[in-house]
Amino acid sequence: FGDVELRILVIGSSGTSQFLLTNFILGREEFSDNVCSITSSQKNVGEFVGRRVAVVNGPNMYNKDLSKTKMRKELRRSMCLTSPGPHAVLIAFDLEKISPNDMKTPKLVTNKFGQNVLNYTMVLLVYDGHLRDRALNEKVMRTDWHLCELVEQCNGRYHVFSKNWRNQAGNRELLHKIERMLQAMGGHHYINRSYKRAEDSIRTEERKLRKKKHSEIKRTCRDLEEQFRGDELRWQMDNYNASVGAEIRDKAELQNSRLRTTLAVGLGLGFVAGAAMGMIVGSVEGPAGMVVGGAVGGVVGGASGAAAQLAIQHLDDRVGSQTANFNAAFINRFFRAPPV
Repeated sequence: FGDVELRILVIGSSGTSQFLLTNFILGREEFSDNVCSITSSQKNVGEFVGRRVAVVNGPNMYNKDLSKTKMRKELRRSMCLTSPGPHAVLIAFDLEKISPNDMKTPKLVTNKFGQNVLNYTMVLLVYDGHLRDRALNEKVMRTDWHLCELVEQCNGRYHVFSKNWRNQAGNRELLHKIERMLQAMGGHHYINRSYKRAEDSIRTEERKLRKKKHSEIKRTCRDLEEQFRGDELRWQMDNYNASVGAEIRDKAELQNSRLRTTLAVGLGLGFVAGAAMGMIVGSVEGPAGMVVGGAVGGVVGGASGAAAQLAIQHLDDRVGSQTANFNAAFINRFFRAPPV
């Protein structure tokens, strides 16, 4: 799997640990020092010790500002952004601030992503001290039982990195740990039924988007054929097809039916609630009134439920920064010079 883009899902229980980890992996400041929480799952791409990598930051599992509906939506979004499945799930903590509450995180992860996901999970500990190598490992394994229990839940896998994320010492070691974890699982990324449904939904959306761009793609290919010949034409065509395919894929990950189901849920629940209320009110006029009241109430309730879901979605979109992250991901991936 050396040439495959490594998909990493980063999860944090609270604080800035997961954002420092993302900066450490990508080797750049994707999140500033004052970021301690996000409301929308975000994907960023780059290189990690020479490997193509896509890092997806999920929402903080204990974020009290996120409603249950919003949390479910963002977990689905993070699932779509790591589809067809993550190669590694990294749970980030501050080594000096492990709490009894943090021990629940692996269980929360399995509840959201499936029981077997812990086979692909590693504890990442951010540390800002002077201990190194054996002394640091002894601190991890001999510290309070909360941390030991946390690491044990992830099959003893952990890695310590510096709060100074620009210090890239240990990044190659982390990559080797991830690769060894994958080798133990036969070299396959994590997959379950939910991820299969997410991938099916994304591919369906890809087909729709490609159909919409068919004329544009055909026109661009004709233009390339008029401008280039031989090996240069093949390189230009391959590069264009790859960039279009990845652009379509990125869009499909962000706008597929798995992420649009909240609108349908709002419509359905609103219809049921409205119909029930309409029948109760219409009962005053007898059986006929119940029928008419139920029908009218269902339509009004359904529209209200859908409107409420749309309002929540629009509010989420204003709070989040997904569009900017998509643009950054696209530029990071495709802005490159032709070979010499």
